[in-house]
Amino acid sequence: MNSPNYQQFLKIVQNKKIQVRTLQAGEKLQIGQVQIRVLWPEKKQITENQLNNNSLVLQVQYQQISILFTGDIEAIAEEKIVEAYGKSLQSTILKVAHHGSKSSTIEKFLQCVNPKIALIGVGENNTFGHPNEMILQRLKDRGCKIYRTDKNGEIVITIHKQMEIKEKIPCIN
Repeated sequence: MNSPNYQQFLKIVQNKKIQVRTLQAGEKLQIGQVQIRVLWPEKKQITENQLNNNSLVLQVQYQQISILFTGDIEAIAEEKIVEAYGKSLQSTILKVAHHGSKSSTIEKFLQCVNPKIALIGVGENNTFGHPNEMILQRLKDRGCKIYRTDKNGEIVITIHKQMEIKEKIPCIN
């Protein structure tokens, strides 16, 4: 990748002698009772909007709770992920891709994930108009409880015997 930010990241990592591991679809990591499946990117990367569409996508499973972390992927990557994984994408919590922009969170993807909770990381009064109203409606139509960092502040999820979600400002759906 030729992104200036990525090149700066590589310099910092090299200077601090930090080991970097590149993950690809199909890998699995086990940390105690937490299982992490790497769903994306594949070896053959998407060339359209490369930085977003080749974001790391992880499905994290702990006890009965699963969380799908989607990075900044867009519809083209979501389509490929649905083709590869189908209903095994089902997750309790979805970190909505690309700040809830209209370029992501396609219906077919949501059908497979079928989340109960949607998390959207987005800046307050951002110039992009994120999250998109159509995406919010799509999530509401599925019965998702929606947490947004612009409305709820920092969101903390704690899972012990049961799941607890704390936010600075109460969620209003």
